[in-house]
Amino acid sequence: MRYESAIDFAAVEAIDMHVHYETDTCGHHSMPQEYIDASAAYFKGADRMPSADAIAELYRGLNMAAVMFTVDARTQLGHLPNSIDDLVAAAARNNDVLIPFGSVDPRTGGDAITEAVRQVEELGVWGMKFHPSLQGFDPSDEQYMPLWEKISELGVPALFHTGQNGIGAGMPGGGGIKLRYSNPLLLDDIAAELPELKIIMAHPSVPWQDEANSIAVHKPNVFIDLSGWRPKYFPESLVRFASNMLSEKLLFATDYPLLAPERWLADFAELPIKDEVRPKIFKGNALRVLGVN
Repeated sequence: MRYESAIDFAAVEAIDMHVHYETDTCGHHSMPQEYIDASAAYFKGADRMPSADAIAELYRGLNMAAVMFTVDARTQLGHLPNSIDDLVAAAARNNDVLIPFGSVDPRTGGDAITEAVRQVEELGVWGMKFHPSLQGFDPSDEQYMPLWEKISELGVPALFHTGQNGIGAGMPGGGGIKLRYSNPLLLDDIAAELPELKIIMAHPSVPWQDEANSIAVHKPNVFIDLSGWRPKYFPESLVRFASNMLSEKLLFATDYPLLAPERWLADFAELPIKDEVRPKIFKGNALRVLGVN
């Protein structure tokens, strides 16, 4: 089983670069239940765990494609992730609308590299997703450089959570999640040393938005996805730069099911962003990141 896309990229109106697959067909969740419950309370979403087929149907109805992933945080959480193979099978079943990203736990060392190769070469994932705070690691640590080098060699983008964490919010000690691992500056070394690796900084990087803006402007291989925050709450500097210095670097993304695309779109329509830039954010920039001609 290997994913092959059948998406008509010329026809879709947008590509949502950040959609979570939280439970597989066996009912195994991406995180322990207490983390899921806390995040549901924080985001106040409706259906916290839609099936992959339900996700596909939603985006099909919106005439959009969607990048779907989970996060492998087995070491930090003591909890195996939901199945990447199941996720890829679901994307293959809905390959007119879904794009699978893989995930490995960097703290598993050489096994993470082996698994990343399998996911890209055998399963056909189009990128890799990491959440340094949830996975409990500093991405700038030299011990992880072989993994980033391998992902660069594989030719797929790496998507890293940055900024504030909704996961663990309100739990004692934030569920043990350390926010400092999600500082976007920790990705700057990787971007500098591996200029061929496309890096996506997920979310407005509150409280480090100026750092994220600077990295995206400075490094041609770094992008920002706009997920996890309703656009009406975006940092002022992000909105101000969207029509100029960041016009080629921003990616439409929601964080569904934590944030519904319809709500995101309604807010985004009210932002003072140039009309000619909006198509780039909705699709054009994503096509470049994903390597779609």
